[in-house]
Amino acid sequence: MIPGRLVTIAIFVLGDSVYDPGNNDYLDIGIDGKANFPPYGETFFCFPTGRFCDGRQIPDFAGYPLKMYLAMYANLPIWEVIISPMELALQLNIRIQLGYLKEVANLLKEELGDTEAKNILENAIYLSSFGGVDYMAFINNTYIDFTQSKMEEYVKMVLGNLTEVTKEIDEMGGRKFAFQNVGPLGCQPELKQQYNLSDKACVEELQTIASQHNNALSNVTRELESQLSGFNYLSFDFFNALNDMTSHLEKYGFKVSDIASCGTGSRRGSDCGRSGESNVTWPLNMKQLYELESSADHEYVSDDGALFKDE
Repeated sequence: MIPGRLVTIAIFVLGDSVYDPGNNDYLDIGIDGKANFPPYGETFFCFPTGRFCDGRQIPDFAGYPLKMYLAMYANLPIWEVIISPMELALQLNIRIQLGYLKEVANLLKEELGDTEAKNILENAIYLSSFGGVDYMAFINNTYIDFTQSKMEEYVKMVLGNLTEVTKEIDEMGGRKFAFQNVGPLGCQPELKQQYNLSDKACVEELQTIASQHNNALSNVTRELESQLSGFNYLSFDFFNALNDMTSHLEKYGFKVSDIASCGTGSRRGSDCGRSGESNVTWPLNMKQLYELESSADHEYVSDDGALFKDE
């Protein structure tokens, strides 16, 4: 690098809802798969962004260590969606996301030329987090006849897709990869509430398949390292990092770990941003009415989860 020169290090993010900055706003899915209403986003953005949190996600922080240690050399914006309202889709799986990445690579070549595009792709970081949504869907669909062999086969399929995509990115010129493993899925407040579990109990089937994925992911990354020339990677142990946070609350400045910040039920595990007793006010509660915009084509949600449109 030349001292004083502003250099942008690209970070390409691929992932599920854990990393989604709001693409779900444009997916043809139910309201349970949306986060485009308060209180989502209220802490940092002051409005809902489609992120399933009240502020930023891990990818939003990805550029900050670079800015901290390479002050003048990094210039990374806050994460934004990659699809538009005109591109409604049923899902945004890893193969579709790879397709978007290839489109970006082609645009870079057209606008900057092959040499500069190659330089950007080789120096970029490819950050990914996959598996959580897949495994929750798998357990929901196979809970009654869940078996060890079915679990192992499914994990093999998920990681097989990730391996193929990683190899294709390598063929595009990608050399630096950051993998986040699957968190403790079975300990989510929503599931603890659904299965009426005690404070320390978790859905064991989900914990098992998450651990199976994480162990296999470690093997996959080592195999890729041996197969791909120039392949560099890091693995983020999200599972144990989150477990440590929930087991040692005071260490991180928290007081509660097994109850959601908003919602209904014993652990506030459902209907975040859509709560309010329907026998008192309907179809909206006062907060929803107050925040309702007087504009055409405005969508809002009643307490029973029905989606309305103000036309």
